[in-house]
Amino acid sequence: MTESAPGGSLAQTIPDLVAQRAQTLGDASAIIDGNTTISFASLAERVDEAARALIAMGLERGDRAAIWAPNMWEWIVAALAINTAGAVMVPVNTRYKGLEAAYLLEKSGAKTLFTVTGFLDVDYVALLRDAGAKLPELRDVVVLRGDAPDGTMAYQSFLARAKDVSSDAAKRRAAEIDPDDIADILFTSGTTGKPKGVMCTHAQNLRVFDTWSSIVGLREDDRYLVVLPFFHSFGYKAGWFSALLRGATTFPEPIFDVNVVLRRVEQDRITMLPGPPGLYQSLLLHPERDKFDISSLRLAVTGAASIPVELIHRMKDELCFETVITAYGLTESCGVVTMCRLDDDPETIATTSGRAIPDVEVRIVDPEGNPMPPDQPGEIVVRGYNVMKGYFDAEEETKKAIDADQWLHTGDIGTLDERGYIKITDRLKDMFIVGGFNAYPAEIENILLNMPGIGEVAVIGVPDQRLGEVGMAFVVPAPGKSITPEQVIAWSRDNMANFKVPRRVEVLGALPRNATGKVVKFELRERAHA
Repeated sequence: MTESAPGGSLAQTIPDLVAQRAQTLGDASAIIDGNTTISFASLAERVDEAARALIAMGLERGDRAAIWAPNMWEWIVAALAINTAGAVMVPVNTRYKGLEAAYLLEKSGAKTLFTVTGFLDVDYVALLRDAGAKLPELRDVVVLRGDAPDGTMAYQSFLARAKDVSSDAAKRRAAEIDPDDIADILFTSGTTGKPKGVMCTHAQNLRVFDTWSSIVGLREDDRYLVVLPFFHSFGYKAGWFSALLRGATTFPEPIFDVNVVLRRVEQDRITMLPGPPGLYQSLLLHPERDKFDISSLRLAVTGAASIPVELIHRMKDELCFETVITAYGLTESCGVVTMCRLDDDPETIATTSGRAIPDVEVRIVDPEGNPMPPDQPGEIVVRGYNVMKGYFDAEEETKKAIDADQWLHTGDIGTLDERGYIKITDRLKDMFIVGGFNAYPAEIENILLNMPGIGEVAVIGVPDQRLGEVGMAFVVPAPGKSITPEQVIAWSRDNMANFKVPRRVEVLGALPRNATGKVVKFELRERAHA
């Protein structure tokens, strides 16, 4: 039995969507961010203004423009303006340090960067400059909020450039966009140690998240608190973008704080609150939860390899959710592969990641690519309209990920039952997940090798009660050098995102290696366990 995709007149490109929502929803609230309320009509006007400013600064169709900023209304306007100008949006992880962000900007060839200064006492412009990055392609840095240092442009000064380009010229640029043009490049770390840019199109984003938002039951009257970061597909595509698709109101929240979330749910009458299982567990464990009126909550979407069935029951009984859905996806699949459905029972929701979304195929295969019988583990492979167009400027890596028959090899291990429901049983051999963020040892090792005094390093994931897993680094000092675990951790905190920072470090005389010279990580895991 084939499940049909949701119907309706779907926009063909992202600027089409902005125009449609302005026409059909007008004065309804699209975004509420603190004291700023933006209607759908006003959103279209702000996007047009920012797109004209980008065109005036010379951004061409197909150029890349990056956003390195926390969740805020300006992020949404900048992203939509980049796409309206025919360019490609590149989000940058707000947890990144200067070296990490510089790599993404250099690799993508970003011409423009939207960022902030003074968020949580972090100055992203200073981080980039302190890293000593040489970015010959980067012409303009626009500061969305905060002081604009020399060599950058304040947001209002940027918008002033719009007067040099007419709205008709901007509309002509938007009309040139093809549905199969690349809309965004989301960088995902890999086992090679260097982040790879996943390319997805306007048509893919619109179709995948029309389906996603339809299955979860998102509606025009929903009030959507987005605490998941906009740089991640969950906060961006399943977040504010899906709200725009359905005509719901987006409430951006820059940092996750249980007290803030509970207060905002009560004050803003929030109905939609997705997140990892830990978010809901934090709400349930809050000692003063009963003091907040959270009866407005309606929709929850989460995902993990395994969730206690009791958590699903408690989310409905104690957190007031009518609907709880689990799902599975990866950046290379435009964020979505499988989803539970509204009528699934709590055990199915807790113990599986749902079944394939319409018009997408999922298989479990052995190392030779042969399909496995039901309930037998193997690699999860995916084929369909949701599969990325490829990795940016990385043809060989793309060929490794997508085979000749167009199956995307996820590297995740799982089983498929008779109903077509998937269970994730394992992950890529080395990857570990720190508080919901994928951490790749090879990438962390490459960064650590920049630290003076380190000769060799190997990183593994070890269990952690609070975060699930954290990194542990085994370090061999360079000849004639000495190094302490405390120095390694301190340097890491200054040079990489917090979720990548090793929480434990052991200094060794040599790393264990096999006959071919490869580091034997299972010996390191045994050592860590002991």
